[in-house]
Amino acid sequence: MGALGYAAGIKFSFGGTMSNTFPSHRIIQHFQESKDQKTANRLVDALYSRYFEREQDQNSKDVLVDACVEAGISEAEAKSVVDDESEGKMETRNMIRMAAMDGVDSVPYVIFEGRRRDLTLIGAKEVNEYVKALQTIIKESK
Repeated sequence: MGALGYAAGIKFSFGGTMSNTFPSHRIIQHFQESKDQKTANRLVDALYSRYFEREQDQNSKDVLVDACVEAGISEAEAKSVVDDESEGKMETRNMIRMAAMDGVDSVPYVIFEGRRRDLTLIGAKEVNEYVKALQTIIKESK
């Protein structure tokens, strides 16, 4: 994983505290719905950087608010959502439950839907594996 990250410009640091990721998932889901996908993507990037590179606790409210602000969300709005732990709780739990029912138990979990069959890539993969999967889907769709 370190080598894959390094090749992509990510300096993984594995000394941080492992904690529950539910609060992160909840706020990502909230802002994906209330803002847009671009904001949610910036938030994911900010959270990943804090956890995987800076060893910050992804369960810390301060870390969550800082990540939101970096993603372009006002501090007041970020604090409101982070502090209201019931906001989006049921929706996020339902999405996690549905993903588990579909067999998702790790990330990334990417499904390429094809005409003849679907291809699923689980876990960190190199770019060439994604390219191969896409080429297979294209070839089988002709």
